[in-house]
Amino acid sequence: MDLIPLTIAAIRQSDSQNNAYVLLLNETDGKRQLPIVIGWCEARSIAIALDGEDEPERPLTHDLFKSFGDSFNIKINKVIIHTLNEGVFHSIFYCSNPLTGTEVEIDARTSDAVAIAIRFSCPIFTYEHILSKAGINFSSDDKSKDKSFTETTSIKKEKKLSLYSLKELEEILLEAIEHENYERASVIRDEIKRRTTK
Repeated sequence: MDLIPLTIAAIRQSDSQNNAYVLLLNETDGKRQLPIVIGWCEARSIAIALDGEDEPERPLTHDLFKSFGDSFNIKINKVIIHTLNEGVFHSIFYCSNPLTGTEVEIDARTSDAVAIAIRFSCPIFTYEHILSKAGINFSSDDKSKDKSFTETTSIKKEKKLSLYSLKELEEILLEAIEHENYERASVIRDEIKRRTTK
């Protein structure tokens, strides 16, 4: 099967799901777009990597993966979104060690695979059966065709936790737990604990 190259068009907040975002991938040589629902943490990680300006104080998980790769001379050759099953995209990335020449396939969530692909500057592909099943057509004047990434900036520069009231923080914490966004829940919990133990 021929691989179809994709480019990252934008990240937008989901209209249908709370605390979720839609990653839009454009067919490089066509007019189809692949929308993939991803979580807040992954959207933020992708946005930070795309923007490339403000690095977080501590490395994110995908940055840590990049550090491991660089330290042990591991190269990511490509990412392939290969399956769509019950609305969930499945991806795989191919990594190799130039010294041994061995290439290994690693299964990954599509959001993680894309976040890693950006950091390693490797191409993202899919197959025709994925695009024909889940792709949507967009016009040449569609805003998502350009690479302004204005939507990603709002993810990265989310309101600081210190600006929320304690009640608001507790509501956000419950929402994060409900959506199994435990990384974010942990950060919110620490902010609540910091305030209540003063």
